[in-house]
Amino acid sequence: MEVLAFKMMLCIGQAEEYKKRHDFIWPELKSLLKDYGISDYSIFLDEESHVLFAKMTVENASTLTSLPESPLMKKWWAYMKDIMVTNEDASPLSIPLTQVFFME
Repeated sequence: MEVLAFKMMLCIGQAEEYKKRHDFIWPELKSLLKDYGISDYSIFLDEESHVLFAKMTVENASTLTSLPESPLMKKWWAYMKDIMVTNEDASPLSIPLTQVFFME
């Protein structure tokens, strides 16, 4: 198991809409993420900077390389594109974070 963390950027004024969309996340998207071995997935918002901090546990990070090719993942990104900073393919601009401390 691996823990991955990354940050994304929310557009100003979109915090409520972002939360609303995730409160009603598509069941088939949750299933897809679980099929890829993702669990314990949390996203936090720094309301001052509009930075989203995400953390997830994954069985094997190398299996995530094909997730961006999923039509369902692309559909979700298109749905979220209007409220987030994205790449040209509509995927969220995601910056991996390096773990510098862990306490068990």
